[in-house]
Amino acid sequence: MDRGRRIVDRLVAWAPVLLLGGLAALTFWLDAQVQPPAARGDGTTRHDPDLYIENFRALSLDAEGRPRQSLAAKRAQHYPDDGSVDIVGPSLVLTDPGRPKLSVVADAATVPGDRETVTLSGNVRATREAAPAENAGNGGNGPVTLTTELLRVEPKQGRATTDKAVTIEEPRGIIHSVGIELDNKARTLKLLSGVRGTLQPESPSK
Repeated sequence: MDRGRRIVDRLVAWAPVLLLGGLAALTFWLDAQVQPPAARGDGTTRHDPDLYIENFRALSLDAEGRPRQSLAAKRAQHYPDDGSVDIVGPSLVLTDPGRPKLSVVADAATVPGDRETVTLSGNVRATREAAPAENAGNGGNGPVTLTTELLRVEPKQGRATTDKAVTIEEPRGIIHSVGIELDNKARTLKLLSGVRGTLQPESPSK
């Protein structure tokens, strides 16, 4: 039980930044790049795209010109009837100075017209690289990877949820769960059901 609690504590430390900060960046980027045109007056209600971008990569720099966020995808298309955006093959990378690189990839993503949620689907993989050696200590600094088939994120509410199977891998072992509920504001991560796995005990501090 203590081992399970420790991994939950560790995940709470990195998952909000990875899943919520990263996907919020994706949402804001889309909102800026894919603005809906003026509403049509011809009564058109078909769900057809009116704008698309293929094989693109967008890069955000900080004030010193260093890369901070990178978003690439095979295709993004906007639908005027509801303002939604579909993305094929999204790949988001965050490289904040002094922090491990964070990345999120999936087969597809959907952003509704209100920009309140992001739904990632198909081979969703969120990865936090190992922390630099100078920042190591107190455990929890190795690479951590979360994989699932569906992940719904509410950036403004600070929530990420799924009812699908989830696998969490880190150097000491692996944890499986069916469903998670991540609340960044409350700093809680719930593994909903079917929790199982194996963790090796941490080495004693020197």
